[in-house]
Amino acid sequence: MGSFSSMSGIAITFRRLVFRVSLKWQLDEMRRRLHASARTPFALTLLLAIALWAAHSQAQTVIKQDVSVTTEIAPAARPTDPGYRVGTGDQLHVTVYNETDLSGDYSVDDGGYLRLPLIGQIKVAGLTLVELESTIADKYGAGYLKSPKISAQVTSYRPFYIIGEVNKPGQYSYVNGMNVLTAVALAGGYTYRADESDVYVRRNGATEEESVPADQTTTIKPGDIIRVSERFF
Repeated sequence: MGSFSSMSGIAITFRRLVFRVSLKWQLDEMRRRLHASARTPFALTLLLAIALWAAHSQAQTVIKQDVSVTTEIAPAARPTDPGYRVGTGDQLHVTVYNETDLSGDYSVDDGGYLRLPLIGQIKVAGLTLVELESTIADKYGAGYLKSPKISAQVTSYRPFYIIGEVNKPGQYSYVNGMNVLTAVALAGGYTYRADESDVYVRRNGATEEESVPADQTTTIKPGDIIRVSERFF
């Protein structure tokens, strides 16, 4: 999609360049003809005004076409990782197409449930967004709506936690693409006692923590607990 957008942008720039060259040639040609044929200053002014009006109209048409092309190639953003699994504390926006009263923002409660109009609570913790959309569609399709179409997005992730040898341990908001280094940076960096080579991470829902490299290769997910240990020497 990125390469397609780049090619489309190059095409738009090329069209504009061609248009400007063509427009300049047309205006120069009109001015030459006007000076050759106009008998009075009034006739020259009138004809030049008509030519400029026509050029302005053509320019507006090109601009509208370019805006249309740009709008068509802009992809619909879906910031959530397709493999991401919903959990307690996530904020979701659920869209039920053509049913504005059923669409809205909802929170996953402590039990992992989402409470929606008409169908009540449904268990969503552990589901991907695709699975969640399918589950909601099945519920609404069972006696409420005919062939419902559902879209769901995470608008706010549950936080992650970082403890141990960092300057500001605590709870922090998760953003897409986080790794250990960005998590430590949010927490104010390491203390002078910190072991900066490895950290311990307990993944959301896990009962044990694991030792992982303290670098950009270790990704962090919502709900994870990071522990930075003290170095021995």
